[in-house]
Amino acid sequence: MNTIEIKPRGYCHGVVNALVIVKKVLKDPSYPRPIYILGQIVHNRQITDFFSTHGVISLDQEGMSRLDMLETINDGTVIFTAHGISDKVIERAKEKGLTYLNATCKDVLKVHVAVKDKLNEGYKVIYIGHRNHPEPEAVLDISDDIYFVENEQDVLLLPNNLNQEKIFVTNQTTLSMYDINNVLKMIELKYPNYIFDNEICKATTMRQDAVMDQDLVDLMLVVGDKKSSNSNKLVEVGLKTKAKVSFLIQNVNDIDLQWLNNANQVSVTSGASTPSTVTKEVIAFLKQYKKDDPSTWDHQSKIDDKDIL
Repeated sequence: MNTIEIKPRGYCHGVVNALVIVKKVLKDPSYPRPIYILGQIVHNRQITDFFSTHGVISLDQEGMSRLDMLETINDGTVIFTAHGISDKVIERAKEKGLTYLNATCKDVLKVHVAVKDKLNEGYKVIYIGHRNHPEPEAVLDISDDIYFVENEQDVLLLPNNLNQEKIFVTNQTTLSMYDINNVLKMIELKYPNYIFDNEICKATTMRQDAVMDQDLVDLMLVVGDKKSSNSNKLVEVGLKTKAKVSFLIQNVNDIDLQWLNNANQVSVTSGASTPSTVTKEVIAFLKQYKKDDPSTWDHQSKIDDKDIL
């Protein structure tokens, strides 16, 4: 079996920055305890579990906003995740007298700045993103003059009188152009005078481009968390371009050996919040795997918690 290692892989700068902040707080006893994170610091369960074993409490209740989660905290240190946080939440943390650190990725901050600037210039904003994701939540909290859309149907439901307004369109940083293009076509039909600022981040774009640039493969494995938007997008981009079959796996344990039976060309990539050690273990297993040799079939992860970060 020919195993192709797609690059780039490993943490993006936003993930590195977020992890550095959490480790800094853990090591420094001057930060009040307990330590809370509003959500998952990055979308990777293994990382969240690792920090949990060191006493970090990740508040990630489905259906609760970041502001709702903050109201459950009365003391200690709060870390805002890489996905962004609204000014309302920051102000509330100040009112409650909490120590807080902001791990928002600089690419996400760039979107916040662009949205605020355009609102101040009198634009109505249309934001393309995924529902129930923390990145849009923080952006939408900026103003009631921001309209959220996920697909073409959402665009059709927008007010018709918006075509009399100046319209600025932007997007969640971890989408693919496949998500955006059809939505933009519908926006153009309805509001032809819009302006668009593509904010898919460089780390996401580079990984998607690498998937599209590979040779045709029988199977592509994306190592990442189910909640990771950029990991899920890599699976979709692979299926639309160069992979006959593609699956998202969290680690080597998730590999189904039946996937490998008729796969001669297998490629591996990973999301921007996937530990390199996890991806390397997947690649090492595939390189030694032989379908006629049971001694090569063991794919139980041997990675310890200390190897995650």
